[in-house]
Amino acid sequence: MSAPALYLRRRVVNVVALLLSCATAIFGLIFLAWILWTLIAKGIAGINLNLFTMNTPPPMQDGGLLNAFFGSAVMCVLAIVIGAPLGVLAGTWLSEYGNARKAGTVVRFVNDILLSAPSIVLGLFVYAMVVSVIGFSALAGAISLAFIVLPVVVRTTDEMLRLVPPQMREAALSLGVPQWKVTMQVLYRSASAGIITGILLALARISGETAPLLFTAFGNQFWSTNVFRPMASVPVVMNQFAGSPYESWQTLAWAGALVLTVFVLLVSLGARFFLLRNRISND
Repeated sequence: MSAPALYLRRRVVNVVALLLSCATAIFGLIFLAWILWTLIAKGIAGINLNLFTMNTPPPMQDGGLLNAFFGSAVMCVLAIVIGAPLGVLAGTWLSEYGNARKAGTVVRFVNDILLSAPSIVLGLFVYAMVVSVIGFSALAGAISLAFIVLPVVVRTTDEMLRLVPPQMREAALSLGVPQWKVTMQVLYRSASAGIITGILLALARISGETAPLLFTAFGNQFWSTNVFRPMASVPVVMNQFAGSPYESWQTLAWAGALVLTVFVLLVSLGARFFLLRNRISND
């Protein structure tokens, strides 16, 4: 094949590939915009003061999602408190001590499996190990969500610490600084933005999880602050109300979905802010 013909063939293949890529992207964006428009159109009707000041109502009565918002906040905070420290410690071990050991490869492999495991499987596991002992409770729900937080934070911490230049470790150790102080005062400070970003992304992921909470927290229709008893949550209430025949419940489900989407958006923007601030400070 001559050079001009080969050049023309490559140009044609490149144009076709580019057109197909653009068409695929536009196709996906159209459906995404459709979903967002439907969510806003149906959810905005339920946004009012009652949504944030009243508990979930009986059928065909006015109410809100105050108890569900509170329950989701409690379980998400507990999940972060349980999962984030363990994830940071495990990620630190992988980065600083696990690279030269076979155990590090095994831990990373298991963490990848846990990272991709369906959330319903984690919920069933916690149901078998925790709920069967202490019953349905917000604590059991938080533990199931912590299993989702853990692998995300482990992966993020491991990657961020490995991005810290080795010269920083060597400089601190050459001054006689103990290893634990190098980790706490040098490595964590350098990788803090990435670690916080990982925790925020984990929070955004668990805030909309429904399946684990159906098997663990179960939910109720009343205000509850006891973490050892069933507690309402926004995803479970949405799942219950969206399939009901009552229009008021369906409106609350759409409103809860809209609030949850806005929350995830804000958390994602916060994660990007931390990354951008760290990039600017490094430059």
